[in-house]
Amino acid sequence: MSNMMRDSQIMAQTKDENLGYMSDMALELAQMAEDSGLATLAYLFRMAALEASTANSEFVEPDGLPQQMTSH
Repeated sequence: MSNMMRDSQIMAQTKDENLGYMSDMALELAQMAEDSGLATLAYLFRMAALEASTANSEFVEPDGLPQQMTSH
């Protein structure tokens, strides 16, 4: 059982690291797009960065049950 919990923690940490990397890359691409005068593309990359940085965020509903936010 402890192996399963450890594996789950490792997978969660890897997912967090990957989402952080995607967020950082999207911000870098947004800056490059803005420097090139592509404001709309920069905006889209910033939205992608925001989505990646909040992908694992949870919020609590008024009934007290945590719900996961989705982009759908």
